[in-house]
Amino acid sequence: MKPADLSEEPTRGGRHLGWLGLLTTLLTGATFAVAYTTPPRSGPLCTTGCIPPPYTDAARFVPRDYLWMYPAILVTMLIIVLVAAVTVHPTSPGRGLLGRGSLVMVGIGAGVLILDYGIQLAVVQPMLSLGEADGLGFLTQYHPHGVFIGLEDIGYTALAVGFLLAGAGLTPARRAEQVIRWVLGLGGGIVVAALAVMAPMYGSDLAYRFELVAISVTWLAVVLVGAALAVAHLRRARPASSRGAPPAEASPAAYPSSAQEVRGQRAESLHGSGTS
Repeated sequence: MKPADLSEEPTRGGRHLGWLGLLTTLLTGATFAVAYTTPPRSGPLCTTGCIPPPYTDAARFVPRDYLWMYPAILVTMLIIVLVAAVTVHPTSPGRGLLGRGSLVMVGIGAGVLILDYGIQLAVVQPMLSLGEADGLGFLTQYHPHGVFIGLEDIGYTALAVGFLLAGAGLTPARRAEQVIRWVLGLGGGIVVAALAVMAPMYGSDLAYRFELVAISVTWLAVVLVGAALAVAHLRRARPASSRGAPPAEASPAAYPSSAQEVRGQRAESLHGSGTS
């Protein structure tokens, strides 16, 4: 069977994929910047102004420390669409299951992350602002061993497995598909390997170390995959004249398709000349 070619689509569909990739790249990059300018307030990487347990003093950092979660929810949703756009194309018979499996794992991971960020924004943030933080410590993002970090670890691990399956399920026909395959496979592999190494290394003191690696690698992979889709499809979606393409050949409908049609055209021509 011919390898899947992500570029073999109608011009409009290819353009939509290109804009999807561009939007995902820009939004993920912006979210990356906001998240990484939010300093750690607790845990192993906190150096100054650290919040002690039970983290009730975190109210002074609301809403600043929660701003990055709003676009992060959108990025997580776009990841589902992005992986779906990559895996819905036909693949070789033995690999179709990998594409469907990748969508399932990405959907699970994205669902966990959206729930995690949603709890922080809709529950924890207002409770901190209103001084209702009693007993809330284990739910906050500031607890290095709390629910927030645990759900992030689960979510990004599921995304990594989904990326691995998506990369393995692609049979690239063009350079863009090759880039996407390698980025997804390498990104997912790094996250899974990081968990396998860091979990036994740090044990109960893992805190948010793995989360930082997972979110960095995952978002970088999403930026690169989105950029590859944008460059490939927006370039191919340009009009042929702007790409310097040769003039299109005449449509096959303009030519007779059988000897009978040829004879019919000749008869019409002779009849027309006789009447004139």
